Amino acid sequence: MALFDVKVQNQLKEILKNMKDEVKIINFTQEIECPMCRETRAFAEEIATLSDKLSVKVYNFVTDKEMAEKYNVERIPAIVLLDKNDTDMGVKFYGLPGGYEINSFLGSIIEMSGKHEELPGDILSRIKKIDKDVHIQVFVGLGCPHCPAAVSIAHRLAMENSRIKGDMIDSNNFVYLSQKYNVTGVPKIIINEKYELLGAHPLNTFLDVIEKL
Repeated sequence: MALFDVKVQNQLKEILKNMKDEVKIINFTQEIECPMCRETRAFAEEIATLSDKLSVKVYNFVTDKEMAEKYNVERIPAIVLLDKNDTDMGVKFYGLPGGYEINSFLGSIIEMSGKHEELPGDILSRIKKIDKDVHIQVFVGLGCPHCPAAVSIAHRLAMENSRIKGDMIDSNNFVYLSQKYNVTGVPKIIINEKYELLGAHPLNTFLDVIEKL
């Protein structure tokens, strides 16, 4: 049974027509599927049918352990986006990118395909100068309208600099992580386990924090 009705499918197809090159969706699940695993797999598979530039590959988190290690996937459900050369740029979604997060998911697919707005030169220069490993975790709620922007910034930073990784984490699906990081509001952004930002922030603010690391 389709997750999206025909009207929504057509809307999604129109958005995905903006893709430039191919993108591969990698989904990690397991045989006895975890909470939200089945929905996340179905979501990934259905989105992939809406553009001939999209494909999906499903791995078992337990039996395909070497693939989970290759893509540095630590929990499920998980989605990793790869570019046309099957390059992992550090763009991950932990949990179902539904609700408002479908916006960050579609946006990241289109940017991964090579179609994106140019960043101002001074911002791009700051991103390129980052020479340490940076891990950005963005805790979201699927009903949060401000969360996709934070996820999109984390993912764009990851696409621009191979030392940066960006994760969307559904705070309701990964309660133990929400407790660990004391997530009482979303979006909550954790950078290298050291700094945190709460609420919506521009790309500049992310860079201000990263440059302090």
